[in-house]
Amino acid sequence: MDAHDRGSTPRHDDPGTPSDPTPSPEASAASEPTEPPGSTPAPVPAGPVPAAPAPAGPAPARPAPARTAISTPLPASPDPDPDPDPRAGVAVLSLRHQIGVALALALVAIAVCVHIGMVFLHVAPVNTVTRQHGGAVDDWIYPEFEQNWKLFAPNPLQQNVAVQMRARIRGADGGSRTTGWYDLSAQDGRAIDGNPLPSHTQQNELRRSWDLFVATHDANNRPIGLRGSLSEAYLRRIAVLRVGREHALARGDVLVSVQVRSRTSNVPPPKWSDEKVSVQPVFRELSWWPVTADDTEGSVR
Repeated sequence: MDAHDRGSTPRHDDPGTPSDPTPSPEASAASEPTEPPGSTPAPVPAGPVPAAPAPAGPAPARPAPARTAISTPLPASPDPDPDPDPRAGVAVLSLRHQIGVALALALVAIAVCVHIGMVFLHVAPVNTVTRQHGGAVDDWIYPEFEQNWKLFAPNPLQQNVAVQMRARIRGADGGSRTTGWYDLSAQDGRAIDGNPLPSHTQQNELRRSWDLFVATHDANNRPIGLRGSLSEAYLRRIAVLRVGREHALARGDVLVSVQVRSRTSNVPPPKWSDEKVSVQPVFRELSWWPVTADDTEGSVR
């Protein structure tokens, strides 16, 4: 058979060439454009075929991939006419109300300044202002704003003062009897002891009333000025209220009078001190005070 016959497949002399008459796709693609007609094809190596070099000329333009349109929501448009200076607080009020608020604040500021000035004059040493206007200062301070700075004194109080009272009662049969002494200070102490939130009444009512009485009375228990009579009435009403708390009155009994006294004893000095003080208590007994209708109203009747 003719070796150049295209109808037959020529035999390869290379023993390493496969006998499969069907060429591989890589070999066909590489030999097809360069093999002239009538020539014998070169044997195909068994290893991998190297890639063809890229053409030296410019690469043909490729069509751009189609882009999918994505709808992005537009941001909300701002307020076309925003208020650059919003009004708040007092500014929202009318002019008349703004003037009223300003006047109220001015009055409060003046009252605070006057109160601070009065308290300063009250606790300050004696000076020209207190000599001329001491009465006005006292009228402002007493009794609500009284200042007691004994805690900061060079020689603080070293005494225990207990306030006690007793009552004279007329029974329903017309007879009269006198109760024993009630230790009012001890009662307040028991109410405060162990109480994390004691009331202002339990802590200061009785103590401050006795301090006011002592400050406005002389050694013979005679009142000094108008505040002396006021302190008597205050202390007497406290005593009447305490009689009602003690349930000393039976049905039909009438409270006739009350008597108050103080029991003062010195605090014993520490063991390491050489100070010698008397431990005997000192009593200050007041006269009997008759109980009026104003004293008993709303308390024991």
